[in-house]
Amino acid sequence: MMDVARLAGVSHQTVSRVLNEHKNVSEQTRLKVRAAIAELGYRPDRAARALVTGTSKVIGVVAQNSSLFGPSSMLAAFEEAAQATGFAVNVGSVRNLDERSIAEAVERHLDQRVAGLVVLAPVAGAGAALEHLPDDVPLVTIDGDPERASTLVTVDQVFGARAATEHLLAAGHPSVWHISGPSDWFDAAGRVRGWESALKDAGAEIPPLLSGDWSAASGYRNGQLLARLPEVTAVFTANDNIALGLLRALNEHGRRVPEDVSIVGFDDVPEAAYFTPPLTTVRPDFDAAAAASLELLLAQIESGTVDTSTRRTIAPALVVRDSVAPPA
Repeated sequence: MMDVARLAGVSHQTVSRVLNEHKNVSEQTRLKVRAAIAELGYRPDRAARALVTGTSKVIGVVAQNSSLFGPSSMLAAFEEAAQATGFAVNVGSVRNLDERSIAEAVERHLDQRVAGLVVLAPVAGAGAALEHLPDDVPLVTIDGDPERASTLVTVDQVFGARAATEHLLAAGHPSVWHISGPSDWFDAAGRVRGWESALKDAGAEIPPLLSGDWSAASGYRNGQLLARLPEVTAVFTANDNIALGLLRALNEHGRRVPEDVSIVGFDDVPEAAYFTPPLTTVRPDFDAAAAASLELLLAQIESGTVDTSTRRTIAPALVVRDSVAPPA
């Protein structure tokens, strides 16, 4: 920093003000300092800067260490969006989304004096870990508890599930079965609500709910039952992995898709277009959700005011392929 100050002909305090984007620096001085930084190839020490300012250009993210397509895609989209604004992302991965694991990850971030926190908290047990955060910590939760007072960004699971169910009903199916995700996930619960509400509004019978766990294995297991029921002509699955397992089970029992059974999934994984047949599914807009999360977090960081009331809901889109047809 002293070398930058000498080259620019200013004090090291002025260099510090420019690095910290202080308002009380003339534009001419700011340009001189930036030119000196570029000439010397100077890179500020983020850790030292955090000690001086109390914050950093780092956002702490808490997320489950998971290969599930939805959470991993959301995390990747947020990292890309943050980097485009000059913020680094420090991810605190947790094995389980329980209160203790999340609380410990949050504490590690706070010890590093991150500028703000983003928590991917899609399960019921995650919210309690955030109750004891200091009041001055900027925070955004993604797909978190809608009943908790915090800034929240979420994919509209109800809208997506309604779109999937209504698409099957519009094809002429008298009702639609559903294989859900885990009951403690807000995403899964929203998809169940959307499925049920679409059937109720259509005056269709609501079949028994079948429980899955996001895996193809759970789709295959439930598919062994559904394949034996001739009245089953349409199934909405809570994600595309479940749909893949269901396709396998139906095939083993001689039930053709879509001639005998139509299927709609959720997530639009990259492989969905290459299933046999290509899968009709619901595509969440992860980029839009990440951008909204970053916007709300940066607003808190810049204003110094923590927001606990703003909600952003991002609508997904139905992607129509070949796995839906009128009933035989």
